[in-house]
Amino acid sequence: MRVLPSGTEGLLLEMDSVHEVLGRYAALREADLPVVDLVPAGRTILVVAERGVSLTDLAAAVRAVRPRDHVRDEAREVEVPVVYDGQDLEEAAGLLGLGAAELRRRHQDERWTVAFCGFAPGFGYLTGERYAWDVPRRATPRTRVPAGSVALAGEFTGVYPRESPGGWQLLGRALVEAFDLHRDPPALLVPGARVRFVEATV
Repeated sequence: MRVLPSGTEGLLLEMDSVHEVLGRYAALREADLPVVDLVPAGRTILVVAERGVSLTDLAAAVRAVRPRDHVRDEAREVEVPVVYDGQDLEEAAGLLGLGAAELRRRHQDERWTVAFCGFAPGFGYLTGERYAWDVPRRATPRTRVPAGSVALAGEFTGVYPRESPGGWQLLGRALVEAFDLHRDPPALLVPGARVRFVEATV
């Protein structure tokens, strides 16, 4: 792990993999550190210090925190019902060397964890541990992806929180709101949460 200064009140932790980020983020959340925010990403964590804290001292404290092997927040387990009728279901299955039915089964059987959020408010990047997920983005992104679309790209799955452009492979649609300003917190999928997809019919 590399620890770099980020502005006058932050540290940027650089790691080799998203799984290392998950373990480090879980441990830092539980540690007694003088920080106001922790922001995980694909290979980094931004650590925002309390005002007046020495970044040198904070860096030493961060290095002393041992990453966790168990990274899920079991108290934040989310069940997401999905109708698997996406435009790219068959193509994505083929890219993985599977049939559509097997892709649906694996997507539900996988142990998904929200690694980080980005792209749009409420868009969680979920990573799994049971299966190999390596699905390329579409060669030509769509200009409009409907809100609630469940998709795959690279090693991640996600749920589009609102209509937006996007290049992920569409598997189906979630029957829940991924982002709702009237909910606390507004984002359904937050870093560290465990997520289980279940097949729904309409």
